[in-house]
Amino acid sequence: MFHKPLLRYAGVALLSTFLLGSCTTTKKYNAVLAQKVKLERDKADCQSALSKSKKESADLSKQVADLTEYRSQLAADTTLLGSTLRKTQSLYADLSSTYDKLIKNHDRLMANSALESSKLSKDLSRRDEELNKLNETLSKNRSQLDQLSKDLKTREDRLNELERILAEKDKAVNALRTKVSNALLGFNSKDLSVNVRNGKVYVSLSEQLLFKSGSTKVDVKGQDALRKLATALKDQQDVNVVVEGHTDDVPVARGTAGMQDNWDLSVLRATEITRILTTAGLAGTKITPSGRAENVPLDVAKTADARQKNRRTEIILTPKLDELFQILEAN
Repeated sequence: MFHKPLLRYAGVALLSTFLLGSCTTTKKYNAVLAQKVKLERDKADCQSALSKSKKESADLSKQVADLTEYRSQLAADTTLLGSTLRKTQSLYADLSSTYDKLIKNHDRLMANSALESSKLSKDLSRRDEELNKLNETLSKNRSQLDQLSKDLKTREDRLNELERILAEKDKAVNALRTKVSNALLGFNSKDLSVNVRNGKVYVSLSEQLLFKSGSTKVDVKGQDALRKLATALKDQQDVNVVVEGHTDDVPVARGTAGMQDNWDLSVLRATEITRILTTAGLAGTKITPSGRAENVPLDVAKTADARQKNRRTEIILTPKLDELFQILEAN
């Protein structure tokens, strides 16, 4: 690479040689000319190289500027990163401390949780046992309830059957009362009455209709009434008959044949009536004579009228209740 002063000096030297040595041969001139051309070419190359060098220098200067700016930026970034690093390290330290605290709290909570879990497990086990017992009790109660329901249904069925039988009995009693009343229509209501009490038909016959005072023999009119009653009861297979003799409170007269007191009088009268009923066709297996003496008065007054009411015979007609008794015994 050549510089401008050097080229200028070489040109002057060549020109001086040319002037001083005019006698130089053409050969030399051509050599010098060729040398000149070569120098000019070298000059151009040097100028091109110089221009290239300048451009490269400018590029390098720009690169240096860019690198300088980048270095400044890196320095700034390094400062920022350093600050960030320090903050990060501080934050990391805080996080580490917090983490250690959390680990400790976690361990404590886990220990408490294990203890609480054990308590809960025991409590749950206890509750399960209680629940099982309750379920067993509930099952027993349900079984008992089912049995009670069955028993109640059975009792309801029996009650319905009982009500049916009672209704049939009441119907039969009313029908029996009607039949007896119709059979005895021709007699005075003061001497004879037919009533229903406590599910039984009571045929009450006064002493005037049946007996003379102190006698046990039934009068003709009374025998007629008893025969009509026996005829009405012949076909009543499900009716029991009780004949009750009743007296007043006046003792039997001394010396009365076969009697010591009103007991004898009431029983003998009942027996006589029973004899007439069975003779008239009423089955003896269905009739029972009995005497009550003065112990069941209709009127407790001590008047003649009251004593006349009390001297009576009651024929009590009771429908058989075998089916009803069977239901009651089953209950």
